[in-house]
Amino acid sequence: MRAKLTFLRALVVGTLSGVLTSACQTYDFEPVEPLAISQTTETRSIEARARKPNLMLLVDTSGSMMSPVDSKLSACTVNGEICGEYNPCDVTKCPTRWSALQDAMTSFLTESGTIARIGLATYPDTTKGFDSCGETTSLKVPFPEGDLEDDATLKKNSDEVTAKLLAIKNSKAEGPVPNGGTPTSKSLAYLAQLDALKGTDRTDFVVLLTDGLPNCNPDYPNPAPSPDCFCIVSPCTSLWGTDRTGCLDTNPSVDAVKALRNNDPKLDIQTIVIGFGTDFKANTEEGRRGAATLNGMAAAGGFERKCSTNADCGTDDTCSSGLCGRRFFQAENKDQLADALREIAEKVVAEAPCELRIDPSEMPTGQELMVVYLNGDRLSPGPDTWEIKAPGIVFLGSTCDRIEASSPANPAKIEVRAVQTR
Repeated sequence: MRAKLTFLRALVVGTLSGVLTSACQTYDFEPVEPLAISQTTETRSIEARARKPNLMLLVDTSGSMMSPVDSKLSACTVNGEICGEYNPCDVTKCPTRWSALQDAMTSFLTESGTIARIGLATYPDTTKGFDSCGETTSLKVPFPEGDLEDDATLKKNSDEVTAKLLAIKNSKAEGPVPNGGTPTSKSLAYLAQLDALKGTDRTDFVVLLTDGLPNCNPDYPNPAPSPDCFCIVSPCTSLWGTDRTGCLDTNPSVDAVKALRNNDPKLDIQTIVIGFGTDFKANTEEGRRGAATLNGMAAAGGFERKCSTNADCGTDDTCSSGLCGRRFFQAENKDQLADALREIAEKVVAEAPCELRIDPSEMPTGQELMVVYLNGDRLSPGPDTWEIKAPGIVFLGSTCDRIEASSPANPAKIEVRAVQTR
């Protein structure tokens, strides 16, 4: 949980209300000069030690992952054709989406592999049927056993995730490669059945990383030639074996994300959507529909990209009512994907219960302008109580132990009062 003290405004985080007083009132502080000042009171009720979240990676390994990141590179033309699924690229000269994903994910898992209990599922399962449209029905890497969340265990798990991703090669001469379609809705439905994501007392996330538009749904309700079916392969009726699995699977994919949050009282899983590649550009009908599909999934997943200004949303995007127009994370290359993963890591990390984050620009000018209470007891700053230190207020020693030992039946109630000149 995160608490941010905003000392220039009366702002309360938690369950109690804040107060704003004027300079003519009496303050519970050391004497200060009779300047114009503002006071805020902020409370925080901690009921249990923060636990590291569950983070299931659902990674698209469809054939389009073999496409170049930048097909305009001269090295991406082989024998007069753009390299890809049927004409492998030399990734040392022409990086593919898959090779870029491997690089970005390796860096992410090396740097952030201990922030969460990380598992891995990939899709499609190409062993299920001739059309390579099989949804995932197993995990490549499950979560750590039981409630383990120590750094050694989490690093071991994240290293295994890295190894599984690197085991999928960029050339058939080296081993198995990305192949098949994009059965997104059915694969998400599989994750909703996992006991490891049901009824936990942790925050649960699914990170969907896909470069393609959802299809491969044999239960698509209105198959081609219905106008409801926007066919994203050609032709729908022969290449894919049926007239359903080539349809853009928008509504079922959005519904599958909703089901992770709403259909089962034991489920409250947020889905983070990353669109990788250029298939979600608005300059084509397929791109517009694809972006709308991923937007719908991101909104349903409860992890939309928030913003204050247009700059927060990146190029070709705008901020409106606190949300970016493109609600999902989009990355076109390795660096952008690494940036998206880094931003996501910062948002899902379990907050340390002994820290209260404070915007550096809103810190009071000294500890004498801050008063801290724990369960009604006033605490003077010191090595066994608290100090002002990045990221804000840090509780120390036995005081931190009391906070970490809190529970719903015995919560730790923190109250912080501060003043600052205006």
